[in-house]
Amino acid sequence: MQAQRRLRLISNGMKKEIAIVGLGKMGSAMARRMMEKGWKVVGLDYNPDTAEKLRSEGVVPVKTYAEMAITLTPQRIAWLLVPAGQAVDDALFGPGGIAESFSAGDIVIDGGNSFYKDAAPRAEKLKAKGIHFIDVGTSGGPAGARNGACLMIGGSKEGFENIEELFKDFAKEGGYQFFEGAGAGHFVKMVHNGIEYGMMQALGEGFEILEKSPFNIDLPRVANIYNNGSVIDSRLVGWLESAFKDHGPKLDGVSSTVSHTGEGEWTIKTAEEMGIKVPVIKESFQFRVDSKENPRYAGKVVSALREQFGGHDVKEKSA
Repeated sequence: MQAQRRLRLISNGMKKEIAIVGLGKMGSAMARRMMEKGWKVVGLDYNPDTAEKLRSEGVVPVKTYAEMAITLTPQRIAWLLVPAGQAVDDALFGPGGIAESFSAGDIVIDGGNSFYKDAAPRAEKLKAKGIHFIDVGTSGGPAGARNGACLMIGGSKEGFENIEELFKDFAKEGGYQFFEGAGAGHFVKMVHNGIEYGMMQALGEGFEILEKSPFNIDLPRVANIYNNGSVIDSRLVGWLESAFKDHGPKLDGVSSTVSHTGEGEWTIKTAEEMGIKVPVIKESFQFRVDSKENPRYAGKVVSALREQFGGHDVKEKSA
């Protein structure tokens, strides 16, 4: 009951204070947006110099979770942007981790691309200390984090409602939705990324056909017309048009080897557990796995898209 009362205090007069753990491309962009929205941002990164470099912009750098807890005033909110898996557990439950320094009523948000099944055990362990756990899938890349992200939020309904102002400030207008249950936000984001694999693969294959056609087709102009009222008008096509401007129609210097993270594979395995066939997502994931040994123009297109929206390094590696 005490934790519930303390959460209500946040909703009635929310202190705009947040700690961001992980100050890479996403974390630093989020920090800048939140400060512009009037938030005090405490920053922690495994490399202390990364946090220190943001001091001049207004971030309060700290070096440990204990220092982070002291710097924030209750009710504390920490938003984790660290790699999925062990790094999250280390931040939460490792020696000197957040669970040792936070108190009942404090809130931890896992804002990385964690596997959805990992959320419930983490939530239960934190609940034993009265600490609230919320999982958030974030889409839009660093530009979204800077200018307004798309947020898919899971966890307890009460926890969400009491800090909804935070999500309003971080998201683009209308760009957040809540799905009740620990892991529900990460589940929605996982499927989003599986769909993204298929959509990007379709663009790669389509533009490979155009690139090899018997006509001298201007690919940047194709991307332009596709993105002006056609059925496939989309941000992805817009990013492809930008990639052509950056690299030319041949996408010179862009690697045909397409990197892949866990979400696409997780989507496939989850679908198989449910007895659902997902051939488009499965084949698009397999294309990425095979792309290192099978260079194709389609791979260049997919890599170029990853560079545009995620800031990924997709430069062609010299032999």
